[in-house]
Amino acid sequence: MAWIILIFAGIFEMLAVNAINVFTHKRTKTSLAGIVLFFAISFVCLSVAMREIDMSTAYAIWTGIGAAGGALLGMIFYKEPKNIGRIFFIAMIIACAVGLKILG
Repeated sequence: MAWIILIFAGIFEMLAVNAINVFTHKRTKTSLAGIVLFFAISFVCLSVAMREIDMSTAYAIWTGIGAAGGALLGMIFYKEPKNIGRIFFIAMIIACAVGLKILG
């Protein structure tokens, strides 16, 4: 169950980073509230997951999901470059997170 909660923590981190991007372009109270809400949920889920998962592993996976997910959101929704190099290194982030899960 802790691993599922950790995945949710990473997803909410992705959403928070996306909300930062929205806030950068549209400075509204709603977009600011999104940042605060998504990061709050992400941090709560991370802290709950860390009750069963080592801090080093949980943090690495949380940031990996956020980094890979943020890059993918940028490519899908914000027309950021989609070249083979970027995709390769995003896949490496995901592979490292899976490796930590397998070893942990």
